Amino acid sequence: MQEGDVLTRRYRLVEQIASGGMSAIWRAFDQSLHRTVAIKVLDGSVGGDHGGRDLIRREARATARLIHPDAIEVYDYGETVTARGRLAAYVVMRLLDGRPLSERISEEGPLPWREAAVIGARVAMVLAAAHQRGIVHRDVTAENVLLTPEGAKLLDFGIAAFVGEEVDQRLADFGTPPYVAPERLTGISVHPAVDVYALGVLLFAMLTGAHPYPETTWEALEVACRTGPAPIPQVPGLPQEVAALCASCLAQEPADRPTAQYVAETLTASLSASLVASRETATWMRRARTASIAAVTLATWTAVLLWIQPDAPPPMAAAVITHLPESAQPTPQVSARPSSNPGTYDKPISDEEERGTVRSPALPSPSLTQLASERPAPSKAPPVPARSAAAERERTDVPASARREAPTLEQAVGRFNAALKDGETVGAIRSDVALDLRQVVRNVLRSPDNPAGGLADVRRKLDDREREGGLTPEVRDELERRLTLIGDALQRTA
Repeated sequence: MQEGDVLTRRYRLVEQIASGGMSAIWRAFDQSLHRTVAIKVLDGSVGGDHGGRDLIRREARATARLIHPDAIEVYDYGETVTARGRLAAYVVMRLLDGRPLSERISEEGPLPWREAAVIGARVAMVLAAAHQRGIVHRDVTAENVLLTPEGAKLLDFGIAAFVGEEVDQRLADFGTPPYVAPERLTGISVHPAVDVYALGVLLFAMLTGAHPYPETTWEALEVACRTGPAPIPQVPGLPQEVAALCASCLAQEPADRPTAQYVAETLTASLSASLVASRETATWMRRARTASIAAVTLATWTAVLLWIQPDAPPPMAAAVITHLPESAQPTPQVSARPSSNPGTYDKPISDEEERGTVRSPALPSPSLTQLASERPAPSKAPPVPARSAAAERERTDVPASARREAPTLEQAVGRFNAALKDGETVGAIRSDVALDLRQVVRNVLRSPDNPAGGLADVRRKLDDREREGGLTPEVRDELERRLTLIGDALQRTA
């Protein structure tokens, strides 16, 4: 096939974007619906072996049977004789722009565990949906996971088979050795557990940057003799349940592996638990900050009072706390005072009484008015000349954006990520949503085609996540403003 060729007087081939095995993937233009698509084409002689066309037809049927937002969408399948007299079988799919996960790992090393958990959960959900429909992918690899502006997508159902099917030699010989489950070498019937094993390898590779076992060829895989428990990823900060889950996916016996649905639920639960821990930490930090402000303010007023009235009693802490901003005041809690009789309690007491911060009526603190009246009168400072009306009008006529330097693209992206982190810290955005948005924006900026259009997709994703309860309206509005800064920076650098 060549650029400019037209399949069935409809699909015009524009650019070859990948090739491998017996087929090639082209960027093409659908002249009927006026949209850009991806086409996987198998080009062979008319009288040649039809085995390859059978495989590509199986792929089209398996993928079309699976309907999931994170799986590749199939639009059409067909066979046609080309202008050069050759027979071409093709699958028309949605064109996705993104970056293979394998490229991300090879260039940047291990992923942060939360990002790996988000990607793993999304892939596991696709596999769970496929298994429910009797489809086994059989080639889950980092190369077949695409990181797009919409999130991770699972591609290439080229060697997919149906549960319980006895695969022939053509299907048995395909696959990526580091991800191949041990039972595939024995030729047993197709089972979803082979996908769960590959998912465990995928998780291990994302977390550590390497495969769990050293075999990279079919020959090495066939002679490998593995004994003992599966390796556990050793990653600082990785929750124990995620490490154990990865090891259970790599179990030698298919019956010892969890289901893809369980993997997805466990990874999602680990992200939610991490969010709860972040909220508790944020609460503790706010309380510690309030206590620090109270202590500093108390020390300051004590110094002022001793300077004015050396013999006056120091102000009590309760007076300081009542002058803090309302948002910083701790919520009073009531507890019971233990009684002298076991098992009974006297009247409830407040937190202020427990801390000893309630102002004693016998020692009243001097009011701020009294302190002001007793302080020596300060010397008069020279008056500040008033601005002329013309000068003030000239100042206000200048837009605020012109009075400060516009942020660079790097600074704008940093502000967007900072808003995500702030929202995550106070519990206004789920950690998995924040991680997904951070990854989506990074992929948009790395895409060579129409990053402005990608930002529009991010805005739609913000609306979707707000409707799902993944972030608050206030955080959504703030992220919208930060996206506007990124868009402005992109226009300046164009």
